[in-house]
Amino acid sequence: MKIKMPRWFYQLASPRWFYDITSMLLPWFSMIALILMITGAVWGLVFAPEDYQQGNSYRIIYIHVPTAILAQSCYMLMAVAGGIGLVWKMKMAHVVAKACAPIGASMAVLALATGAIWGKPTWGAWWVWDARLTSMLVLLFLYIGVIALTSAFEHVASGDKAAAVLALVGVVNIPIIKYSVEWWNTLHQGATFTLTEKPAMPPEMWMPLLIMVIGFYCFFGAILMSRARTEVLQRESRADWVKSLVEQS
Repeated sequence: MKIKMPRWFYQLASPRWFYDITSMLLPWFSMIALILMITGAVWGLVFAPEDYQQGNSYRIIYIHVPTAILAQSCYMLMAVAGGIGLVWKMKMAHVVAKACAPIGASMAVLALATGAIWGKPTWGAWWVWDARLTSMLVLLFLYIGVIALTSAFEHVASGDKAAAVLALVGVVNIPIIKYSVEWWNTLHQGATFTLTEKPAMPPEMWMPLLIMVIGFYCFFGAILMSRARTEVLQRESRADWVKSLVEQS
């Protein structure tokens, strides 16, 4: 049975359509990301109240939590895009997957680094082989593996397929990261807030955190579109529409 997909799904397979639509979206995502991240950072780092247990050291969450969430979300998008590329043979899906990898790796590094900074005053150590920390480190290694596979093959299509397979296999690590604090006895605290439960933090603490998370997602969207557009121009360098863009510039 053949699955009929909506029209926009097939439009996404067109490099030129993708380039044109992101030309309109990129400035908006960039502007919104800048506004939200500045607002959230100033609110959280300057005006949010001090925590009664951790003091001011807790303020690292306004960087740590968004980067940790984004590192996982970015991996899921990369795996989904890679799967679409394998099943529907969409070149643009592989472009998006390739663009995701360095961004997700950067977010994983920031999450691990800020977690270590937070862990020192909280746990008395920069690093412990905690289930959450270890699975996040595995996530970083998966990103590095995807990046390496993408460029390890002479033919672009072969690298895309190999990276997509690894990304799909590595998806098993995402629920391990999410539920590690429930499955094992770990030092890491549970989720700061969820969509289904009332936040344990007061509004003046979690509202700037929510703003930072949304801002980081917009920032991710802007960087992803920028990287994907560059990759499109490289892969479609012989296309007439790309040549005309070069001539116009």
